Amino acid sequence: MNVLVINCGSSSLKYQLIDTETEEVLAIGICERIGIEGSAITHKPAGGEKVREEVEMPNHTIAVQLVKDKLLDPTVGVIKSLNEIDGVGHRIVNGGPELMESVLLTSDVVEKFSKNIEWAPLHNPAHLAGIYSCEEVMPDTPMVGVFDTSFHRTMPKKAYLYGLPYKYYEEHSIRRYGAHGTSHDFVSSRIAKILGKDRKDMKIIVCHLGNGASISAVKNGECVDTSMGLTPLEGLVMGTRSGDLDPAIIQFIAEKENKTLDEVIDILNKESGVYGISGISSDFRDLEDAMNKGNERAKIALELFAYRVAKYIGAYTFAMNGVDAIAFSAGVGENSPLTRRLVSEYMEFLGVELDHEKNEVHGKETIISTPNSKIVMAVVPTNEEVAIARDVVRIIENCK
Repeated sequence: MNVLVINCGSSSLKYQLIDTETEEVLAIGICERIGIEGSAITHKPAGGEKVREEVEMPNHTIAVQLVKDKLLDPTVGVIKSLNEIDGVGHRIVNGGPELMESVLLTSDVVEKFSKNIEWAPLHNPAHLAGIYSCEEVMPDTPMVGVFDTSFHRTMPKKAYLYGLPYKYYEEHSIRRYGAHGTSHDFVSSRIAKILGKDRKDMKIIVCHLGNGASISAVKNGECVDTSMGLTPLEGLVMGTRSGDLDPAIIQFIAEKENKTLDEVIDILNKESGVYGISGISSDFRDLEDAMNKGNERAKIALELFAYRVAKYIGAYTFAMNGVDAIAFSAGVGENSPLTRRLVSEYMEFLGVELDHEKNEVHGKETIISTPNSKIVMAVVPTNEEVAIARDVVRIIENCK
């Protein structure tokens, strides 16, 4: 079965066509600057050269049409007919309390999702545009919505409730939903396979560390806690997001700076994190370069990030009454030996031993702990698209 995985942003559309029998990526690409001057599509077939074409893309429907054209193109395409695409998987950040499991996108489901924009107002409108566009361009191809919150639906109430009046949960569904679920699912499954074990028999901590970052505790194959909450703002200090903080800070900043609530939230989302602390960049590579040149604020930002990661690992170790393996994934987790080393230094009391030579790896699946380490540590590159494709196959087959 061939599955087209779509990830729509407000002005972008990333895609991969995956052969789910082999989990081989047949083609990959991105449409950029949708609705903006200078839009372009970049497409790469498996084993072929990357091609880029500047073309006007006023909306997502035109973008999807261009993706279709590239996949069918006699020169750079990989299929001869749309019938060779058996399903489309849409990555969706948060479908709200009613949509927390992967689901066939029927008209009723799409209608329900269209009323749940508030659960991810920065992302869901783009996801909805992608769904409508695919319906128009590929009307006969079944579509599945795969939610970032799906993997976290197994959290118990003690983990997902806030210390607020219970009516806010009952009446408004205010609770912790988490994010990056497809990544946490894929990585926790993968590290179990690497170790030759069943995920259902393990306690795993997944550190999805990128510009957006989250950690999950996976016990016996199910997520029992995760660091992001009602929105992706909760949890770790990230690239530009503040992560956990005293909520009274919001009022304090608003009064001191004469700003509205929306303006303060915007600061917490876009001007904070390691960018806000360093004053340099949200890119960890830039911060490491600056630190090596003696920039103290860059050094503090990197140390603070690693410290917060270690604190969550410690908390989840206690939450699961132990841990067998810790996996580092995503852009920073896969490519920053410094971050992994700083985090591991907090875990020496647990019997963790980092193999410093093996830790000097970038984007490659590797066990980075020594054979004597009491907890296995590994770099496990994430593949959210494959996780989405697997769900698409499962949902479509179950609906037959």
